Amino acid sequence: MTVVVLIAAPEGLRGHLTRWLIEAAPGVFVGTPNARVRDQLWQVLSDRIHDGQAVMIEPASTEQSWTVRTAGRDRWTPVDFDGLMLMARPRRPGESWRGHDSK
Repeated sequence: MTVVVLIAAPEGLRGHLTRWLIEAAPGVFVGTPNARVRDQLWQVLSDRIHDGQAVMIEPASTEQSWTVRTAGRDRWTPVDFDGLMLMARPRRPGESWRGHDSK
């Protein structure tokens, strides 16, 4: 199963995804496209997301059985931590590494 989440996506991008996936909630798409279709969808998403954000979670031969792709502005970044995929949140200006304001 593939899950795509769009945040602040340009018009038309959500409609494009509904050709291949079901929109389960606003901006959340699920389906089972093959690898070729997933790669083509990701190419369109990453090219057209601009100032929005896109996340694709897809099947993979990993310990967790999935991997993640991200595109857009202010995106969370996938980080491999000893074989586990974790997501690193972008720091805001003035924020310390612990997530608290640095004062």
